[in-house]
Amino acid sequence: MKVVIINGSPRKNGVTAEALHIVENNLAREGIDVEFYNLLDINMLHCIGCCSCYKTGHCCLDDDAEKLSQRIAKADGLVLGSPTYASNVSGLMKDFIDRGHFVIEQLLHGKYCVTIATGENYGNRDALKVLNNLVLYSGGKKCCSFAMNVPFNNTEVVREKLTAKCNQASEKLIKGLKKKKQYHIQTLFNNIVCSVGIRPLIKRKGSQYQGVIDKWTKLGIY
Repeated sequence: MKVVIINGSPRKNGVTAEALHIVENNLAREGIDVEFYNLLDINMLHCIGCCSCYKTGHCCLDDDAEKLSQRIAKADGLVLGSPTYASNVSGLMKDFIDRGHFVIEQLLHGKYCVTIATGENYGNRDALKVLNNLVLYSGGKKCCSFAMNVPFNNTEVVREKLTAKCNQASEKLIKGLKKKKQYHIQTLFNNIVCSVGIRPLIKRKGSQYQGVIDKWTKLGIY
């Protein structure tokens, strides 16, 4: 089993990274292959909105963001973590969401996911909602998600609580992966999204969305 962990914070030793590394270590102890990525370290251009990926199945910008999407496609699970900026995810995470082949191409179809948002105030719940919607709309199975209020650059006062939440998230992800747990309500929601919102668009676009059609066919959902 393979899980990709993505740190959407520009601070590689910050609160978000600390939480994600706790999850990483828990998964590794269970013999799960983990790939950890700091978005700060990857070469990632902004999405230019050309929609060529929908036709060809791959982004015309051949950089690390495209390669990371391919790593996710081959994984069994995904952990997303982001700090809260203006009640939203970080700019780095938003760039990757735009560049990744998530919703239209159903990148997370059948993958077990965990989402984590950190922040000093209650806007982190809004950031978490962005990550949760991404998972559900992209076909993922949300095993666990949590938002954590943490003083800026200081986990000491909440480390015990943060560790407990990360351990719980790890346990739920491991259980989902090993037992192939089904989340029927989430699956129903995604089916509605695909049937009502996305599939009609794909059929209407036809050959302009050939790359999407090919991916959906490979996933067995077209």
